[in-house]
Amino acid sequence: MVKVIMHGCNGHMGQVISGLIKDDPEIEIVAGIDMVDIRDNGYPVFTDIWKCQVEADAIIDFCSAKAADTLLEYCVERKIPVVLCTTGLSEEQLEKVSEASKKVAILKSANMSLGINLLLKMVREAAQTLAAAGFDMEIVEKHHRLKVDAPSGTALALADSINEGLDNAYHYTYDRSQVRQKREDHEIGISAVRGGTIVGEHEVIFAGSDEVITFEHTAYSKAVFGKGAVQAAKFLAGKGPGWYQMSDVIG
Repeated sequence: MVKVIMHGCNGHMGQVISGLIKDDPEIEIVAGIDMVDIRDNGYPVFTDIWKCQVEADAIIDFCSAKAADTLLEYCVERKIPVVLCTTGLSEEQLEKVSEASKKVAILKSANMSLGINLLLKMVREAAQTLAAAGFDMEIVEKHHRLKVDAPSGTALALADSINEGLDNAYHYTYDRSQVRQKREDHEIGISAVRGGTIVGEHEVIFAGSDEVITFEHTAYSKAVFGKGAVQAAKFLAGKGPGWYQMSDVIG
């Protein structure tokens, strides 16, 4: 039985994961950490992370970027692996993640969905064949109207995965309205759509002469990210120091 601490347990994703784990016989939440203790979760909740001394195999984090620094210090101090799902970390914070990963196991990916991480692998392999055949590559991502970052981290991860398969020889174009010229050869276009309550849609288009190949992933609820985080926690339990990816979980 894998024992985990849920960091951000009273947020939306914390509650989603609490529900998922409740029905999973292989894993249990032994404690939660949140700024507010507003409900009975069925496990103890600590408003101060340092007061949580419960033994655990891993931490699942779905909190805010401002809490990440303290969380990393806590994980290093207690030698507890962490599935770091919080987005929007600064470059300085990402450097702290890198340093912490030398002392404790950390799993951080741009997207926790198992489907997206399989897609990352598929588009990288497809690009190696299709780019050489002259196909153009475009990524279109859609999210709800409240999402503040554009393009999404997942769209950038898809572009990076494609580019890695092409020896990073391509550059990214985010806004064609600013450049009135024909499409360049070594270019990956990325477009962002924001509206309504769209959870997340990512489309990777390979457009060639007289044919188009499209890879598409649609998230219908945030539960897909929670399921990925739970699988990641099971994978990370007992692992030594290092920066792990979701590709390691599905690999």
